[in-house]
Amino acid sequence: MADSLWTIGEVIVATGGRCTGDPAAEISGFSIDSRSLASGEGFIAICGDNRDGHAFVTAALEAGAACAIVDEAYSGDEERLVRVADTFDALNDLGRASRNRVERAVVIAVTGSVGKTGTKEALRLALAPSGSVHASSKSYNNHWGVPLTLANMPRDVAFGVFEIGMNHAGEIDVLTRLVRPQIAIITTVAPVHLGFFHSEEDIADAKAEIFHGLEPGGTAILNRDNPHFERLASRARAQGAEIVSFGEDERADVRLLGSELSPEGSTVTAGILGESITYRLSAPGRHLIQNTLAVLAAVKLAGADLTKAAGALGAVTPQAGRGQRLVIQTKAGPTAIIDESYNANPASMRAALSTLGLAPHSAYKRRVAVLGDMLELGVEGPRLHRELAEAVDAAGVDVVFACGELMASLFQALPPGRLGGYAKTSAELEPKLLEGVRPGDIVMIKGSLGSRMAPLVEALKRRFESESISA
Repeated sequence: MADSLWTIGEVIVATGGRCTGDPAAEISGFSIDSRSLASGEGFIAICGDNRDGHAFVTAALEAGAACAIVDEAYSGDEERLVRVADTFDALNDLGRASRNRVERAVVIAVTGSVGKTGTKEALRLALAPSGSVHASSKSYNNHWGVPLTLANMPRDVAFGVFEIGMNHAGEIDVLTRLVRPQIAIITTVAPVHLGFFHSEEDIADAKAEIFHGLEPGGTAILNRDNPHFERLASRARAQGAEIVSFGEDERADVRLLGSELSPEGSTVTAGILGESITYRLSAPGRHLIQNTLAVLAAVKLAGADLTKAAGALGAVTPQAGRGQRLVIQTKAGPTAIIDESYNANPASMRAALSTLGLAPHSAYKRRVAVLGDMLELGVEGPRLHRELAEAVDAAGVDVVFACGELMASLFQALPPGRLGGYAKTSAELEPKLLEGVRPGDIVMIKGSLGSRMAPLVEALKRRFESESISA
């Protein structure tokens, strides 16, 4: 079994639960998914919107769970059952207790309309040369993911990194009070989840909730280039926070001094709180450069080694659904697929199109954008989709394939020479896409998760891998 993080006795104290089993029995961590649970972990039977975790308690115990945390009403006499009044409350209790027992760690929280997960992953890499780092392996940034990540934090960790998301006001407030960061980063504020907010200003105020949990003497790291900087800074100061700004603005405390962008990555020179440093990123995109400024600001504030952190950023690679790139060699030349299928909003869509525009026509015959709906934009949805035509043009995109009712607004705004194909759903678009994309193209696929663009990524992979030179 992996190293012990908890004992059943400690779980009982943290949750106010009861158990007939051995209080000294060790628990290596916690899971809410019986399918991925490792032997020795504790299983928490969360009652979700679509399924009740209590239905999987037996499977979890058979898989070697050290214990199962269940509601009082759950039937069964297994000694490994820890009974509590409410399993979701118990999850939060465990997260709170874990944060309370970590005394020496520097805890960093990240939110923002774009770039949360990438910034969290970059922090994980940048801090690692200076000490042990705890961060979620996935985008566990919601009401159950954050306390679960907290509950799995080793008590002797040097750095804790937590991603905090939201789509409604009030969500970040609850989570940041659990995390209690010393450093809070807001990557940017953009028109995301407008269907749940009246304005971008309201979104900024919701993001600023991250300062509510900031520890006394804590620091807010804010994007100086964002139009909502002063609003965010005011909210942070109201909570007693110090402000550190980042960006290209000459007033930024952490400032981009120069950059060379290429399809394979970027070389960056930046001033980090008075210290000049040059580093290399192996992933392309100006938006990624901006986020690394915030990362290196946090590294220096956390007392970690800045030079080693900058060197470690060279290992940052995009994840599946978030810019991961696959290049397949065909007889017609290299064909590239950029997987941006995990999510989309106006800011991230523009960033992805801009990155596609870095691909030289000397290397790829055509730049192809495959775009699905950006969801949760409310009444502004059609306009925000239509206005992407400017970004498509600026990126020099040759062909656009689109699907979804909202993306029809963009498709209708494009000149006929750029139109590749349109369908109401991604499934209906697939045959048109497979017929229209050619070997030698570079293809970027992006849309909100609900627009189901990931199957198009897989369909393109299957097609071009079957045509690869090595096939």
